[in-house]
Amino acid sequence: MRRDVFQAIADPTRRAIIMLIAVQAMTPNAIAEHFETSRQAISKHLRILTECELVKQEQQGREIFYTLEVNKMKEIDKWLGQLRKIWEDRYHQLDNLLLTIKPNKK
Repeated sequence: MRRDVFQAIADPTRRAIIMLIAVQAMTPNAIAEHFETSRQAISKHLRILTECELVKQEQQGREIFYTLEVNKMKEIDKWLGQLRKIWEDRYHQLDNLLLTIKPNKK
């Protein structure tokens, strides 16, 4: 099943995992040490993040390390940037409207 990236980052635990592995690649056990939840729950979160291509697995010997998929994060940032521009334009329009209304209230 293909998951939506925004559903994936909606969960606070998955956002925290992203923040952890943004700093350095980590094994599932190392990630789980930062949470008061089971190793299986962390594995489920990692599976969802992997399915959404927000993280990737890299085999190093017997260990699997999870790293952040920066290009996917850039896609999210680009989409949010478009919304940010719309919001800023609307706030600017509201500011202009308030400036024109305020002198008329005297």
